[in-house]
Amino acid sequence: MGKPTGFIEYLRELPVDRPPLERVRDWNEFHQHMEQKKLRSQAARCMDCGIPFCHTGKLISGMAAGCPIHNLIPEWNDLVYRGLWREALARLHKTNNFPEFTGRVCPAPCEGSCTLGINNPPVTIKNIECSIVDKGWDEGWINPEAPKVRTGKKVAVIGSGPAGLAAAAQLNKAGHTVTVFERADRPGGLLMYGIPNMKLDKQEVVMRRIDLMSREGVKFICNAEVGENVEPQIFLKEFDATVICTGATQPRDLPVEGRSLKGVHFAIEYLTANTKAVLADKPDKSPIHARDKDVIVIGGGDTGTDCVGSAIRQGCRSVVQIEILPKPPLERQADNPWPEWPKVYKMDYGQEEAAAKYGADPRVYLTTVKKFVGDAQGALKELVTVQIKWEKNDKGQFVPKEQPGTEKTLPVQLALLAMGFLGPEQALLKELELETDPRSNIKADFEKYSTNLPGVFAAGDCRRGQSLVVWAINEGRGAARECDRYLMGSTDLP
Repeated sequence: MGKPTGFIEYLRELPVDRPPLERVRDWNEFHQHMEQKKLRSQAARCMDCGIPFCHTGKLISGMAAGCPIHNLIPEWNDLVYRGLWREALARLHKTNNFPEFTGRVCPAPCEGSCTLGINNPPVTIKNIECSIVDKGWDEGWINPEAPKVRTGKKVAVIGSGPAGLAAAAQLNKAGHTVTVFERADRPGGLLMYGIPNMKLDKQEVVMRRIDLMSREGVKFICNAEVGENVEPQIFLKEFDATVICTGATQPRDLPVEGRSLKGVHFAIEYLTANTKAVLADKPDKSPIHARDKDVIVIGGGDTGTDCVGSAIRQGCRSVVQIEILPKPPLERQADNPWPEWPKVYKMDYGQEEAAAKYGADPRVYLTTVKKFVGDAQGALKELVTVQIKWEKNDKGQFVPKEQPGTEKTLPVQLALLAMGFLGPEQALLKELELETDPRSNIKADFEKYSTNLPGVFAAGDCRRGQSLVVWAINEGRGAARECDRYLMGSTDLP
């Protein structure tokens, strides 16, 4: 512990993001870094509490409490305070293959479980994490580390999202020859096409790490869709083991009247098209564009926020975000105690930008869509909403009940469905005859990751359902460990 009184002396402070009205004019990252003197002061707020829930990674009330990959947070906070940045980077990489990803897109359950957060604003863990790894890249401390000895074993990883990349990195470190199959035109999965560029830069951040992995010996094959141009049985015949990390990419639909009208799209379809246009340096040429349109985003999670921020950058006329849940309270409630994730009201970057541009938070709560309305050409022009109330049914479950007389008609030419995902796409699972659980996910026990097929493992959202990037990294690392044990009889992977 660097400074015993740091948590008393220093207030929580974050770097100032680029101003909302400035950053919406481009697709560049909007976060900025602090000067090192201030970062050291922020690290000094870590209080050596003796019971650091920040890195426990437990599920409490169905939500992550603490870091799922068990980052050694108090240790690298202390090292940053002492100015030992390279040592802090080594501690960070010990548990996290990709801190530049989590430092940008993770919602930071670690901060929600920070002991200081019981009665004060928590330590700025996420910002310090990102600063450590970015300094590592800037200083040239992060270089390829190819394994000294190869085992002669070949492993296929299907999917190059955070789980697939983590599994590939760890298996390569163990000396196996790893080939990653990705159906998209670029590797990265969710990191490449599910998160917009202003939140996670694709060339400077995502591809930088993937290029490093390539130099370490991992082979990436893109445009490789299993069941289309890749024979599924190849994994059983030509590889000693396979790790499936295809994600939960089946979006939740909204089967109401008018759903098939032109102008109603899944959020992931919209975000993917836009990112491809941005990467081609033609952001105005995206096939799904919000320019001069009234946009309504249906769903209040991170993906919905990304749609709001993207639509504003595309020049939408207006934006509304519909949320079926009630507005969260401003402070923790009695039934949401520390160290649970704090269910409190906050403005994410997309809402901040909408408020700056249009004057108010774009979200409306306890509302759902009743129907879409089209014009004579079959194009979306309006949608009808209705307010709901959550009531218990005869089984004791809370269900939404429409409130008569609360219908509203809103103008809209682009509606984006961001209501989460139902599970993995089933074609590959059926081809390989993999067992699934009642939620259609691949059946594989947590911390074992083995499927009903010998030598075939599953990790990430395709096993656990839609979740956080940090959980995907946890599972990718865990599946690599169990895969290595299967191949070699024992394992040194953590």
